[in-house]
Amino acid sequence: MRGASLISPRSLTDEIAARSVELRRRIAERTDRDVRIVCVTKGHPIDVARAAFAAGFEDLGENYAQDLLRKADGWQEPRPRWHFIGRLQSNKVRSLTPVVSLWQSVDRESVATEIARRAPGARVLVQLDLAGLPDRGGCQPDDAPALVRRCTELGLDVGGLMGVGVPGPPEGSRPGFRLLGRIADDLGLPIRSMGMSADIDVAVEEGSTMVRIGSQLVGPRPDRPASNTLRRNTP
Repeated sequence: MRGASLISPRSLTDEIAARSVELRRRIAERTDRDVRIVCVTKGHPIDVARAAFAAGFEDLGENYAQDLLRKADGWQEPRPRWHFIGRLQSNKVRSLTPVVSLWQSVDRESVATEIARRAPGARVLVQLDLAGLPDRGGCQPDDAPALVRRCTELGLDVGGLMGVGVPGPPEGSRPGFRLLGRIADDLGLPIRSMGMSADIDVAVEEGSTMVRIGSQLVGPRPDRPASNTLRRNTP
């Protein structure tokens, strides 16, 4: 069926759970490592986030501060672990501090300083620029050791590195993912957050320990605000 289909929250949860089985199978075919899946609900209504959580995804990712705050507001226990994965502005840190469990997109000292001021000891990942695109964010790979060191000096808990693959065929992302893995090895950092719906296979093959998956689990983002909506035809 083409287009968006309105379905019940229970059916939505079941459908996300079924997709997760296939996703985990693909990962298991490529590694025996424990790979954490962050379900990205960017652009989807809160009902989709709730359905993903009910389907077993305790880690949910958001790109925009306003959307994350809206979804987190009023969420009763138990709560998901919210990952902020988008381009981070220092002036958004204060409002996000009460809800973010892992800041995945720390790419400059000013952001690290603000997080350390608002949330001492917060868990963070340093984002590398693997694509050379200005809107993606990320520090230059050569600058990663200095930024990791500075985050540590500020008292932040640096768990690893994050990177976004290049646009286009998945194989194009392999060199960047491999570089991220080498830098993480050199710095003794265990978490390598890399791989999204389009390039997850390559990312896992190159050592990813955390993938950020949206469309393969919850379908493409709707063109307009909707409730309880999941597109049936997932790429």
